[in-house]
Amino acid sequence: MQNIVILAGNIGAEPESRSTQGGTNITSFRLATSRPRYADGKALRDDQGRRLQDTEWHRITAFNGLGKTVQAHCTTGMKVLVRGRIHYTEWNDQQGVKRYGCEIIAETIDFLSRGRPAQDNGGEAGSGSYDTDDDIPF
Repeated sequence: MQNIVILAGNIGAEPESRSTQGGTNITSFRLATSRPRYADGKALRDDQGRRLQDTEWHRITAFNGLGKTVQAHCTTGMKVLVRGRIHYTEWNDQQGVKRYGCEIIAETIDFLSRGRPAQDNGGEAGSGSYDTDDDIPF
């Protein structure tokens, strides 16, 4: 059996990065996904006829190079597709109460909308600067 998860959603807050004592970069962010709300097999709608949705929040964690890319390019509201695995954690808090957590360990993250441009590094190839000309060339 495999532990695979694929989520498409919007980043809910600016990604946060930290490093372990061993130098591993860890970047985390919250991802919002939405799904239609159903009752009796039918999608529920509001007074204006719009489909009602439920939002679920997921904690996403990316390591090393992927984490650095997320920190450099991702911002609140950006649409992303995350492929990874579910990871459960267990710990005792300061009062000795056993706590549980769930996070998605990202293996790949695809940008579905534009993020923030990368810092210009003197015109080197792959500097990450974006062409903001949205005209279609044909």
